[in-house]
Amino acid sequence: MDNSLSPVLILLATAVLVVVVCRILRLPVMLGYLTVGILIGPHAFGWIPDSPSTRHLAEFGVVFLMFSIGLEFSLTRLKSMHRTVFGLGGAQVLATMLLVMAIGHLFGMDWRASLALGGILSMSSTAIVSKMLVERAELNLPYGQQMMGVLLFQDLAVVPLLIIIPALASQPDNLPATLGYAAIKAALVLLVLLVFGQHVMRRWFHVVAGQKSPELFTLNVLFITLGLAYLTESAGLSLALGAFVAGMLISETEYRYQVEEDIKPFRDVLLGLFFVTIGMMLNLASVVDNLGWILLALVMLILFKALIVALLARAVEGNWGVALRSGIGLAQAGEFGFVLLTLADNAHLLHAAVMQITLATMLLSMLTAPFLIQYGEAIARRFSAAEWTNRALQMHQIAIQSMSSTGHVILCGYGRSGQKLASILEEEKLRFIALDLDSHRVREAAAAKKSVVYGDAAKREVLMAAGLMRAKVLVVSYKDKHSALAILRHVKELRPDLPVVVRANDDTNVEILKNAGAAEVVAEVLEGSIMLASQALLLAGVPLSRVVRHVQENRARRYAMFSGYIGTPQNDGVEISDEMQPRFLNALLKADSAFVGRRLREAELDTLNVEVRALRRYNVHGAQPSEEMILQSGDVLVLLGLPEALEMAETRLHKGNF
Repeated sequence: MDNSLSPVLILLATAVLVVVVCRILRLPVMLGYLTVGILIGPHAFGWIPDSPSTRHLAEFGVVFLMFSIGLEFSLTRLKSMHRTVFGLGGAQVLATMLLVMAIGHLFGMDWRASLALGGILSMSSTAIVSKMLVERAELNLPYGQQMMGVLLFQDLAVVPLLIIIPALASQPDNLPATLGYAAIKAALVLLVLLVFGQHVMRRWFHVVAGQKSPELFTLNVLFITLGLAYLTESAGLSLALGAFVAGMLISETEYRYQVEEDIKPFRDVLLGLFFVTIGMMLNLASVVDNLGWILLALVMLILFKALIVALLARAVEGNWGVALRSGIGLAQAGEFGFVLLTLADNAHLLHAAVMQITLATMLLSMLTAPFLIQYGEAIARRFSAAEWTNRALQMHQIAIQSMSSTGHVILCGYGRSGQKLASILEEEKLRFIALDLDSHRVREAAAAKKSVVYGDAAKREVLMAAGLMRAKVLVVSYKDKHSALAILRHVKELRPDLPVVVRANDDTNVEILKNAGAAEVVAEVLEGSIMLASQALLLAGVPLSRVVRHVQENRARRYAMFSGYIGTPQNDGVEISDEMQPRFLNALLKADSAFVGRRLREAELDTLNVEVRALRRYNVHGAQPSEEMILQSGDVLVLLGLPEALEMAETRLHKGNF
């Protein structure tokens, strides 16, 4: 039987298993692919040989990685962040390379090997850092912007390094001529492609898109990517350089987002194969033999790189606390470092032992990166008095905004949803304070005299400064499960009776959020489907009253507090004052409340014309609880009735019948 498929099946089976584990543990998938390569490679189980054909196929992963980076490249973004990108980013790459070259000289390394090693270790992980910043809602914070600016320059720095590292393999006497010739060829190729290619690319994509064939469009993207990669390789440069240029050309067209979506499956699969081949290069026996050197190199990489970024960021931006956070976040090696390491290995610039130590150090640094970023704030506070001062100043500014507010709404997030909610609150004469992490948005709101302040709502001290103990309700208006859970945890600890309304994308995390203490979770998919159905029914000729009833019934089934209010009789045009309108009240039972340990029916709240609409208890979230339910300390009863009756009901729950 032909076993040619055996390596492929082994690779797929192992990759699927390890990637599933990484997803469960919330680790970067890239680390899973590296683990697969280590396990099945020639230095471990030896299931797949480290053959030239395997490595050649993996090169296509690099091609699509560079294409994606080029696709995300934006001249507008580069101009807006030019000070951070070229100032801080350029200084970081240069300083790291010089430091590595100096250390390499002390250890007797050839300057060409030291230069290549400096370029390799100057890279940080765009995948890990950007993912962590997005998950922690820190992308728009000052240190988040600094990190992304440095990463953007590192992406650009890869381009000349792709040219320099292979050229370093030439004889020392011919090296200046080789580097000069490579630079001239690169400049000519890039000039032709960027000057003339942009116009041709847009017109050609117009022709292809005009055929309205998804298959043709995808084939065209593959042709452009691989064609330009082949062109630059034929010119004596690298495949990756041509792919990067292809991405840049398409990024300036209106087809960018469609191309990004079409190329994603090819990129992810082939990039996974590339990281598998990187893992296959690691010799575990060599790692054990050189474990001391690897740990020393790991500590030096993290400390020196973090220190370089922090000192440079301090000089550029002037804030030591922010600088420390940036340094800690960028202290690891990066995926582009693996690309450059492969080039250096192919050019035989690094000794086998140095190659293994470098590879193991890079892998371990990337494993530590999520933990360093997670605890970056605590580390920065420990070493920076300025971080404490900045945090205290921020809390002071938030407290000033909320000081005079009682019974206000805390609005977490001031994006489009938050702004719409804020306008409705203003119409109802309800005071609010909004917290947002977008400094530009906060400045615009402040100019419009809106009560919006800069602050991370997921932090305990920010919520306290915003008047959590005096608020009437809290709303999370952005879709971030991790941040919402952090907010709910703080609210449960500090103010368990405060109702929290959370926005979600769909029903996936509704139960998780409710169990964490959310009074209600509004899923956009559900609301969108309800309104979509209502418009369709109206246009289909269904009477308006029946359409309204469908909307009410669907919302009543989803939101407990709406149930029972379907078809409430109209008051024949007679206006009822606000005092005569029923409303909700959240009543928190404390340890000394009269009805703790007693059944709900014993409170006889119905005699006050007050209805218990819901009960919130840790890990219990039910609408219209049973009359036989035994009340506990910490329960929050959601009561419905007229204002005076609600006041009497709350008094009865705490002090008993009288």
